[in-house]
Amino acid sequence: MKKTSIYIALGAIIGLLAGFLIFGDLTDSKKPPSTHNHSSETADQMWTCSMHPQIMQPEPGSCPICGMDLIRAEIDDDGLSPDQFKMTENAIALANIQTSIVGGNSSDVDIVMNLSGKIAVNEEAIAVQASYFDGRIEQLNVNYEGKEVRKGQLLATIYSPELVAAQQELLTAVSLKQTQAELYNAVRNKLKLWKLSESQINSIEQSGKVREYFPVYATVSGTVSEVLSSEGDYVKKGEPIVKLSNLNTVWASFDAYESQLSYFKTGQNIKITSSAYPDKVYQGKLSFIDPVLNNSTRTVAVRATLNNKEGHFKPGMFVSGSITTKQKADQDDVLLVPSSAVMWTGERSVVYLKVKSDESAFEMREVMVGARTGEEIEVLSGLSAGDEIVTNGTFSVDAAAQLKGIKSMMNKSGSKTMAGHEGHPRTQNNAHGDAMGSNFNTGFSDAFHNGFQTVLGSYFKLKDALVESNATKTATFANATLAKLKKLNLKDLGEMENAHLTKSMHLLGEIAKQKDLDKQRAYFVSLNEYLVAVTSELKVSNNPVYVQKCPMANSNKGAIWLSAEGEIRNPYFGDAMLSCGEVIEVIPAR
Repeated sequence: MKKTSIYIALGAIIGLLAGFLIFGDLTDSKKPPSTHNHSSETADQMWTCSMHPQIMQPEPGSCPICGMDLIRAEIDDDGLSPDQFKMTENAIALANIQTSIVGGNSSDVDIVMNLSGKIAVNEEAIAVQASYFDGRIEQLNVNYEGKEVRKGQLLATIYSPELVAAQQELLTAVSLKQTQAELYNAVRNKLKLWKLSESQINSIEQSGKVREYFPVYATVSGTVSEVLSSEGDYVKKGEPIVKLSNLNTVWASFDAYESQLSYFKTGQNIKITSSAYPDKVYQGKLSFIDPVLNNSTRTVAVRATLNNKEGHFKPGMFVSGSITTKQKADQDDVLLVPSSAVMWTGERSVVYLKVKSDESAFEMREVMVGARTGEEIEVLSGLSAGDEIVTNGTFSVDAAAQLKGIKSMMNKSGSKTMAGHEGHPRTQNNAHGDAMGSNFNTGFSDAFHNGFQTVLGSYFKLKDALVESNATKTATFANATLAKLKKLNLKDLGEMENAHLTKSMHLLGEIAKQKDLDKQRAYFVSLNEYLVAVTSELKVSNNPVYVQKCPMANSNKGAIWLSAEGEIRNPYFGDAMLSCGEVIEVIPAR
């Protein structure tokens, strides 16, 4: 029994020991592992270029493309798609970024169609002063265009052998008047057909002398628009001497695109303004819509007849027209947004959509726009009712998108893959840039304004060289514009302006290098996307600057340019399509 008890005790001890070894190990295995704090670990810092976000380097330095200083960038996971980005609340407040909900309109709206055109002579009031008999012009009293002529004024003196012979016939017929009255009357009527007056004919009869030189008097009043003869010229009966235009009425002629034709009809009221009299608005009515479309420009001529008794309008003067018409706006098919929400690049129109109602997250959205209605623009596609879009501070949001290297006004595709790093970069601006959202700055010094004025002067010569299709001149003026742009002090500019002007310098250099005109024009398309944006925002010109667009340039994608005049002189086609385009904006003088 004793031995048995010992064995039982030993067995129990061994069992307990085995259980401890087995289950104790399992219990330890179930204990949570010791935690490791990763909060102190950070991803390797990367550096990128604000102008070329595809550049990603592990250390600071200069951009290998443009030479600009690299800025810090990091890639984070914030739940946004590669085309979306966030802005800080501080940047939102300082840039005064505002949004609004897109909605339809169920009532009638005013559709405002803006047109650009010029004053032309009223062709219905043109009179040609001609010679009524063969002869030689001995004296021409009206020998320059623009001269005012009154009815009955002496235009010219003509020697006519034919008229001398007719006077001799008259003197002979006078002596036979009693016996051959019919012959006498026939001779007098012949002279009347040559526009001799009764008093002139009676004077010949009474004097009994033949006049060798006969005067030609104006039959209407007007302004000489064309001199068609010179002293010493031999003219035939009916051949014109001068052309007179009555400028008491003139035509305001405009080019309307075919997509706008449904808004026009004869008899519509049109408001007309000119840069010569910026404070005056003239009223007119559409009197003519050309039934034939111009195939080269895809436009139709429309015009209004204006009263010009005060002489304000001069033929050739550029004018702007505004026609307001009513259109039924249904909730389901018309979306109107503030014009400040739409950014236009020359190729497309874009807006910025707020993608999360509770966060300051945005995404660029391309839209197709229709007619402008006052301060609003119709959106044909790209938005839906209920979307929230940026309506104030749009340039600031776009600047933030560009610096983050994603889709923006100037960057169609964005940057989704950079130096082997998947995702999109989140750029960390410096304190000033982040706070201000890199908004355009308009508080420049007089030195900057004056310097930029000289840049524009050289740019206009560059544009004119492209109009002439002269590649050599184009390269020369591109170099001149580049030299003047380099003289500007860009250090005090914001990142956005600095980036735009730096890119402009790069493109001007490329234009100057090229000898091929087509390549120069291709670079000119890109140059204008940057330079027009700066000029439009800063208003740095001492005179109005016209932003013009040709819808057929850039492979029918459309392209813009700047001009000192409202007249369309197309730099993308030259003489081939010189007048193709329209004025889409007038940048006022500062």
